[in-house]
Amino acid sequence: MPRCAVKTIDPSIDLSAVLKMPEELPVSDLLAWNSQVLFSRILPLELEIGSGKGLFINRASVQNPNHNFLGIEISKKYARLCAARLQSPPRSNAVMVCGDAFLVLKNHIPAGFLAAVHVYFPDPWWKRAHRKRRILRPEVLQLIENRLASGGSLHFRTDVEEYFLSTLDLLKQYTPLQGPFEIIEPETKNDSDYRTHFERRTRLHGKPVFIAEFRKISAINV
Repeated sequence: MPRCAVKTIDPSIDLSAVLKMPEELPVSDLLAWNSQVLFSRILPLELEIGSGKGLFINRASVQNPNHNFLGIEISKKYARLCAARLQSPPRSNAVMVCGDAFLVLKNHIPAGFLAAVHVYFPDPWWKRAHRKRRILRPEVLQLIENRLASGGSLHFRTDVEEYFLSTLDLLKQYTPLQGPFEIIEPETKNDSDYRTHFERRTRLHGKPVFIAEFRKISAINV
């Protein structure tokens, strides 16, 4: 299901507080990483890869004011749309980055730093020859596992069963993350109860959504 057209954001709107380029982020050194470069408070950090139109990061940052949220979107027009939405209502715990998620994870997120990673409806790259372009490939999954704190979680949703099953296989093969854990979905009452606009369209069309949660569980020494 293709993305819908994106409304144009007024170029005169100042998005500098909520829209960053990768070079504006702190470096991936736990001792040097300063959350206050991006956020007003030092709080547990959740990362969303591929924020799309920004429904998840917009909603989650309001509902969870005691966590910071960093969204990554490679499309400039979508990143700007997400950033604009983060200003209504204004908040200080959510920032968008326009860039490549793999490079942001590799170069700007310290090991053991993330409370959660969210990946919702990533591009499936349908052709077999193009599947190496998928964001959930071995080297990225290994980076995600490394960047998660102990007890941190990876949340993944897609409407493509093959992508879902192959990703579960890759997680088991290349990472020690535990799962998938059963997810009990609350009743959907309004648009804000969906994780993304894409999920809303998928469910309203009667199509299945495949959901997985994995967790980083440290071994207990005995």
